[in-house]
Amino acid sequence: MLLSVFAKAFRTPDLRRKIFFTLSIMALFRFGSVIPTPGVSYGAVQRCLANVDTGGLFGLINLFSGGALLQLSVFALGIMPYITASIIVQLLTVVIPRFETLKKEGQSGTAKLTQYTRYLTIGLALLQTTGLIAVARTPGRLISGCTEAIIPDTSWQRIVTMIFVMTAGTSVIMWLGELITDRGVGNGMSILIFTSIAATFPGQLWSIKLSRGWATFLFIMVVGILIVAAVVFVEQSQRRIPVQYAKKQVGRRQYGGTTTYIPIKVNQSGVIPVIFASSLLYVPSLVANFTNSQAPWAVWILTNFVQGDHPIYVTLYALMLIFFAYFYVSITFNPEETAENMRKYGGFIPGIRAGKPTSDYLAYVLNRITAPGSLYLAVVAIIPIIALVLFGASQNFPFGGTAILIVVGVGLDTAKQIESQLQQRSYEGFLR
Repeated sequence: MLLSVFAKAFRTPDLRRKIFFTLSIMALFRFGSVIPTPGVSYGAVQRCLANVDTGGLFGLINLFSGGALLQLSVFALGIMPYITASIIVQLLTVVIPRFETLKKEGQSGTAKLTQYTRYLTIGLALLQTTGLIAVARTPGRLISGCTEAIIPDTSWQRIVTMIFVMTAGTSVIMWLGELITDRGVGNGMSILIFTSIAATFPGQLWSIKLSRGWATFLFIMVVGILIVAAVVFVEQSQRRIPVQYAKKQVGRRQYGGTTTYIPIKVNQSGVIPVIFASSLLYVPSLVANFTNSQAPWAVWILTNFVQGDHPIYVTLYALMLIFFAYFYVSITFNPEETAENMRKYGGFIPGIRAGKPTSDYLAYVLNRITAPGSLYLAVVAIIPIIALVLFGASQNFPFGGTAILIVVGVGLDTAKQIESQLQQRSYEGFLR
């Protein structure tokens, strides 16, 4: 079906231009991810990356940046500052009445919240860049086990220049994502995350082949295909709640009398819980590493949160995934508002009275279906831990839960975006 969608999209001139525009932005994003920041010793960085394991503290954000972080490139921070800012703004939407009011104002309120997210992104990028350079200028702290000086000149003029360039790089990434959303196929920020993660797959697969041989390589490929198929199956699964609309007589014409449904996906929250949980679990280790403290709390964090295979980390990660799955669904799907809209237009669920009984029923179904969806996220997320035990693959395992959920989820969402745009241009569409 995906091939059919893209084949028809390429036959549509407008969509073809949007797809090529999106691909060009993705290429530009990857190009910026390999350009070193002024003041960074490119040769020293490459030697360090070739000789040591990069699956430690910065493995997650390095994954989201497509390997740009540990290379200290212009786009080193990737999309992470924007993700963190989006998390904060969404949390504040629940806490601060002003933000909640803006969310209900429609397009104008959403534009205001987007503007706040941009400002916060720049502030976070400035802080994260300063901390990253403070760590990187001491040999062995950014890339564990490497004693080479990757920033030879540590004068304040050079440090200020690096901070400015990396912060500007984050601004450019945010702008590129918005360009894809406005002029491309949509879903810009998610597509940039997809680009970063997918770019690391070939190298990871080849490294497994070189270190483990063809047998392990082929076995992992088969496991990866099965994981992708399972993720696609669950991501496409949904509970359809039937909705009927009463007939209305207006003059000599009758309106309504149709039957439709409300689709509630098993994984209604998509990849957002994975990004939220991963980002927040990254913060304690980052703080402990930046402070370079030897206090008991710092030692405990560095012991239990660095490699990501400690039972405490795995348990907390799974619990946070379940929490954020419920949290995100609760702020994106309002049963009371849905029930009220149905009542206004004469819609009802067969066997359920309109009004509060309808909202209670929707909330009941949503809670029941989110339970297996959140557990599914938690199970898929611990796949890298299984890979670590079976193959010793650790961060080099290319079909890890975080990566697969994001790549498959964004791929499906992008295909749906293209499909919906095709349906606007053709009455036939892809409806079965």
